Amino acid sequence: MRYMLLVCADESVQLSPEEQAAIGPDTEAWVAEMDRRGVRLQGNQLRRVSDATTVRVRGGEVLATDGPFAETKEQIAGFDLLECADLDEAIEVAAKHPVARIGTIEVRPFWEE
Repeated sequence: MRYMLLVCADESVQLSPEEQAAIGPDTEAWVAEMDRRGVRLQGNQLRRVSDATTVRVRGGEVLATDGPFAETKEQIAGFDLLECADLDEAIEVAAKHPVARIGTIEVRPFWEE
């Protein structure tokens, strides 16, 4: 079954120098492990929310506004597309993601029939 991991983080959180030094290598190790296991199909980091544009169509008019869809502390910072046996495996994979220690990982199954 395919799952989307939405990697959410608060851009204002200040990491310690040790955390800052570890997050990149830890993420690279997570990617390598999940690629080796064959569960990670694709993924990438997203640019900061200051680069986001939200698009809506109302009354036939396109409304484009700067910024993210939701006004929250945590924003989507990246994503990973997984192919897992079941939700338990997807949760196990998400729990190993380094951002789970400082942010939130939302696990959402694809709508497949």
